[in-house]
Amino acid sequence: MKSNILSWLQEGNITIPAVLLSEYKNLNLNEFELVLLLNIIAFLEKGNEFPTPEELSSRMTISISECNEMLRKLIQRGYIEIIDGHTNDGIRFEKYSVQALWERLIDLFLMNNKTNREISKQADETDLYTCFEKEFGRPLSPFECETLAMWMDDDHHESVIIKAALKEAVMSGKLNFRYIDRILFEWKKNGIKTIEQAKTHGQKFRQKQTNNRPVKDEPNQASSVPFYNWLEQ
Repeated sequence: MKSNILSWLQEGNITIPAVLLSEYKNLNLNEFELVLLLNIIAFLEKGNEFPTPEELSSRMTISISECNEMLRKLIQRGYIEIIDGHTNDGIRFEKYSVQALWERLIDLFLMNNKTNREISKQADETDLYTCFEKEFGRPLSPFECETLAMWMDDDHHESVIIKAALKEAVMSGKLNFRYIDRILFEWKKNGIKTIEQAKTHGQKFRQKQTNNRPVKDEPNQASSVPFYNWLEQ
């Protein structure tokens, strides 16, 4: 009994990326092909680099001929490779390689990430256009749309920074693209890339305006420029 348990433990484990289990369908693999690949990986990790169809099918519910056909198709479709080699003694050998599988899985992972980023970017852009049209009270002109796209694609301003510049223009009573472009230019020149940095810069700018404001004698005249924290929601 103890020896049986020891043999079971000595079977060991195999290491596979969890993403293979979640994405094999998107690699156009079915469950039989997945299990066959997992068995090949298991044999490779145990040192058997070229398991026979008999060895592989004995672990599955498919026949040897079905296993042969499945192996042929996996090789043909570029999921596994058979590599030829020679030992130090000059003896020729063959072995399976699953590197192509990992490369395809990485390509799929990168493509999914790129797609998700593009979807997120499109959502940000749509939201940005909506914010501008709401503040301007009208649809944007083709030139204004082109300017917005330029701020994002050429100048690489984040949408939150562009929204912050829009709010600054609204609070300053200068709602036009030239003024907003100037704000973004000044922020970029000063290395401002986050909301917090823009917030600090705005506070310093207003404080400077307050300190430079000439004092007047009229009793009803306000003594300072009222502060408006335009970045607060």
